[in-house]
Amino acid sequence: MTKAFIFDLDGVIVDTAKFHYLAWKNLADSLDIPFSEEKNEQLKGVSRVKSLEKILEWGHKILPEAEFEALMSKKNEEYLSYVNQMTKKDILPGVMETLDYLRSNGYAIALGSASKNARLILSKVGLEAYFEEIIDGNEVTKAKPNPEVFLKGIDALGGTPEYAIVFEDSLAGIEAANIARMTSVGIGDKSVLKEADFNFQNFTEIDKSVIETLIKFKK
Repeated sequence: MTKAFIFDLDGVIVDTAKFHYLAWKNLADSLDIPFSEEKNEQLKGVSRVKSLEKILEWGHKILPEAEFEALMSKKNEEYLSYVNQMTKKDILPGVMETLDYLRSNGYAIALGSASKNARLILSKVGLEAYFEEIIDGNEVTKAKPNPEVFLKGIDALGGTPEYAIVFEDSLAGIEAANIARMTSVGIGDKSVLKEADFNFQNFTEIDKSVIETLIKFKK
């Protein structure tokens, strides 16, 4: 088959990282656990359960299971209050042009995200129809850097890992793509995503010639 493209969601297609940060910070503040944007970077690409576990570790706290579950629900409710206000304006620069090019040229496109709200977000910003397959946090049990979400994505598209090109903004996501032997494309800070096969600050740097380079690249 020709190459297939798998997109992460948060920080790649839309900037929901700011919503996660606000919701996690409010939760951490309620527990008197210091929380910063630097710490929030460590939660990118990580499941909700693992994220809360990390925050509790930073604060040296242990919570009863019922309280743990209640805090996760509260965080998600706050996050969703931001998500429900999203529109097409929240799509990151250059993303639409890339998706339009890939779709018009017949390339397979999937979403591979740890977010359990991925379908809702895609619906809010009007992008759901671009993705032939959507693998989200409701369909995987292992968090990145485990490559489960990407492997399920390429399998659903009918391909194999060596044909997959993954767009990611987190180190855990880049590691997952590399473990799966997929072509990894870092979107964001190169110093953080230095393990990626390719690095771009955002999709405005990705044009037709770049896509052709990605397609021809072999691990």
